[in-house]
Amino acid sequence: MSATTPSPRLPRVRASELVGRGWLNTGGADVTLADLRGKIVVLDFWTFCCVNCLHVLDELRELEEAHRDEVVIVGVHSPKFVHEADPVALAAAVDRYEVRHPVLDDPDLVTWSAYTARAWPTLVVIDPEGYVVAHMAGEGHASTLEILVRELVEEHTAKGTLHRGSGPYVPAEPTPGTLRFPAAVIALGSGNLLVADAGHHSLAELAADGETLVRRIGSGERGLADGGPDAAAFSEPNGLCLVPEGLREQVGYDVLVADTVNHALRGVRLADGHVTTVAGTGEQLMVGGAENVVPESAAPDATPALRHRLTSPWDVVWSERLGAFLVAMAGNHSLWTFDPVAGIVEQVAGTQNEGLLDGPLAQAWFAQPSGLSVAPDGSVWLADAETSALRRVDVADDRSATITSLVGQGLFDFGHRDGPAAQALLQHPLGVAALPDGSVLVTDTYNGALRRYDPATDEVTTLVGDLAEPSDALVQVDGDEVHVLVVESTAHRLTRVALPASLAGQVLDSGAHRTQRPVTEVPPGEIRLDVIFTPATGQKYDDRFGPSTQLTVSSTPPELLLDGAGRDLPLVRTLRINPEIAEGVLHVTAQAASCDADPAVEYPACHLAQQDWGVPVRVVAGTPEVLTLPLRG
Repeated sequence: MSATTPSPRLPRVRASELVGRGWLNTGGADVTLADLRGKIVVLDFWTFCCVNCLHVLDELRELEEAHRDEVVIVGVHSPKFVHEADPVALAAAVDRYEVRHPVLDDPDLVTWSAYTARAWPTLVVIDPEGYVVAHMAGEGHASTLEILVRELVEEHTAKGTLHRGSGPYVPAEPTPGTLRFPAAVIALGSGNLLVADAGHHSLAELAADGETLVRRIGSGERGLADGGPDAAAFSEPNGLCLVPEGLREQVGYDVLVADTVNHALRGVRLADGHVTTVAGTGEQLMVGGAENVVPESAAPDATPALRHRLTSPWDVVWSERLGAFLVAMAGNHSLWTFDPVAGIVEQVAGTQNEGLLDGPLAQAWFAQPSGLSVAPDGSVWLADAETSALRRVDVADDRSATITSLVGQGLFDFGHRDGPAAQALLQHPLGVAALPDGSVLVTDTYNGALRRYDPATDEVTTLVGDLAEPSDALVQVDGDEVHVLVVESTAHRLTRVALPASLAGQVLDSGAHRTQRPVTEVPPGEIRLDVIFTPATGQKYDDRFGPSTQLTVSSTPPELLLDGAGRDLPLVRTLRINPEIAEGVLHVTAQAASCDADPAVEYPACHLAQQDWGVPVRVVAGTPEVLTLPLRG
């Protein structure tokens, strides 16, 4: 194997001060870099809407525990959506995701800009003397971070510049109550309700009143364990779906659960509350990872579904037309099917590129698909959270399927606007619920609203507002009355709403928003895009058979790029910027493969790194003609 292997260390640059609106998890105290001198500091630039950022939070937990005396992790929350800039919403997210380190509230992206972050998530490592030594975009850097931390501990112990001891983290008070950040609800045949109680890492069966706890399934401790209701463990479960009655005896369970942070599907037998893992290994699927599928020889008694890694399944529905469960796989922007009888999972939609692109499922682009609901005609409504979009999956008789976007403009445009669907705007919706008249409810999470899209009029209206991050809705029909049970996640409750007989709502317009991030100035005409790939420690780029890379470029608006859009192998490309367009966004997706570099390994494993960037640009004459983006293995 040939290719250069750049050092993971950056030139020694003094770290910038941590500046923002305030701090969380510090007991009210501000934290400065001077306070952290003598510690290895990992800055985690995140935003709580982003599933990739949530993956990094989980990746950092082990590092945090193993090196709590030497390492201080600082979350720098740099919001994408307007709702995420609300300090109350941020405090709820820090509580919800059990963030156990200081968090800087950076709503104006001051610290984000100082450290030239361009993507969520981004990690920056600062050594005990206050110098930046590593800068990594994306997820999957846990092993590289562990190696780098060990090197820094050894180096600065020898120099006498490492100071061991506790950091500035002060735990917040836990949220009390029967429910804690509930995510989803379904109705059981008994009339009771089953709630995915994500913050309690369990399922809560409630009486029909939506308040009285009947029983809890799951120990309440974060983990992955099968067994009875007291022994089983979940990790932030989200979607729930009843198994069709004709299949329940055959598969041995009644409810399928999207156990999001365990990257697994779990089956629950209602008679005794027994929980069984039915898909996923408990490890996260990584793009191009050789270990994504466990060989049959290593687990001969496991079904194919149990030998296949998944990545943050968020919701699940049964599709008669597909003859399988459809799974919203938020973690890699795709849709999967699960056949419970054959025990098979497979990806059926999405390229793993993040964006809004319609057409045949295999070529479509998604962005954190989150909510699913089957319409009366057999199509499936989809809430595509990161594009703030409502989409529909149509399945033909031959089981071929296409995706169509009804509401949504793309990754960076959102708001609260009703009216014709082409102009309507949502803000990070997480749930959908089909109505009997063929229309659909959308739990418009970050707008705190229940919205309705009517295909007959192609219009969007607002039914209910002032909800606390609604994440799911259950439609209940009683004669001529339609009631909706809304999961208000950050209010830790279920709320019953009566809809008008006409199902009509208000037409509201609270304005449009576009994600505001520091703008990169680019010149009109030609500009060189250069993605610099750095393999992870212990790996090297393999170019024996040509480039093991791929670069995809597009823009919003499309007219911004006169030339250079599309997909090709090299990570270097010449773009031609339209001088008549003042500003826009360059969308860049880069992939690069590297292999284990140890010559003693007979069969080195290969690894695929991928990162998506949305780079806001302003066209200004005389500005630099090179745009450089870092891709880390």
